[in-house]
Amino acid sequence: MVARPTYMTSSTIHLTLAEAEKLVTATLVAAGTRRENAQSVATALVSAEAEGQVGHGFSRLADYIAQVRSGKVDGYAIPGCSTDGEAALTIDACNGFAYPALDLAVRAGTAAAQRYGCASVAVTRSHHCGSLSVQVDKIARQGMIGLMVANAPAAIAPWGASVPVFGTNPIAFAAPRKTGEPLVIDLSLSKVARGKVMHAKKNGQSIPEGWAVDADGLPTTDPDAALAGSMLPMGGPKGTALALMVEILAAILPAANPSRSVASFFTADGPPSGSGQFLLVLKPSDPGAFMDRLEPTLTLISELDGARLPGERRTAAITSARQNGINVPKHYVDQLRETAGQIV
Repeated sequence: MVARPTYMTSSTIHLTLAEAEKLVTATLVAAGTRRENAQSVATALVSAEAEGQVGHGFSRLADYIAQVRSGKVDGYAIPGCSTDGEAALTIDACNGFAYPALDLAVRAGTAAAQRYGCASVAVTRSHHCGSLSVQVDKIARQGMIGLMVANAPAAIAPWGASVPVFGTNPIAFAAPRKTGEPLVIDLSLSKVARGKVMHAKKNGQSIPEGWAVDADGLPTTDPDAALAGSMLPMGGPKGTALALMVEILAAILPAANPSRSVASFFTADGPPSGSGQFLLVLKPSDPGAFMDRLEPTLTLISELDGARLPGERRTAAITSARQNGINVPKHYVDQLRETAGQIV
């Protein structure tokens, strides 16, 4: 039985992080997911919700449940690891959820980097991987540097074209610090993550102009038109060049589906998504000395008027969520409660 929330409002339900993880786990198990996989998914989604990435949190659960029930996602998949040389690893997610595969990728990658100084991990036959910051943060907390990229269903047209070829193809990076939280940088190569558009759609909200264009290439504030059109890249042509780089590392290298062939993360019909991810784990030869060299640069940035370090808002949001819990839209919790058959 999931513990009762601290309080409710007419539109949200307040949950501690532990309550939220128990609810998500119970819901996924009830929908047909192996408990270990459900716990992995719950940890990742609640972590994303805690850091303010609502497009990768509770808003994803209804779609995940529908895809497990349809067989598009294998809730009982057990990822496997193979090697091409001691420090080059490949993880097969076996058309299951990405998160159990990424748990294995982080464990195997950090173990290999601990021994050899670096490791590359390619993940194939995967699925939506949510907030990449959650994964690289785990690497940095072990005193190593983490870089991660991922591909996704085509949503961005090459600069100057109108047909989407690339996904929002995010990039994340994390480095350890001697004191405080790791430095974490997480960005989508679209102006905003596509999950924010889907979140707006599910909540009956419009989106700001400048996020996307419709199928005719015209600016739109309608999330449905945006999802049928193209997300706008950050940085213009530079953004789509980076999207190509991510496509090569996350899809072509691990023999995953290219973005144009990745099945939707939002719908229950169709084949497995088959997306890919790539992680690079680096162990500094002298971790303490590395962190000593890093700190003056970070201190300089943080002390400049008007400047802030990347990830500061994320860190503040996580701290608040750990202390105070999170507010989740009530209709999301109602959907989960109905699936799990439990009283929240």
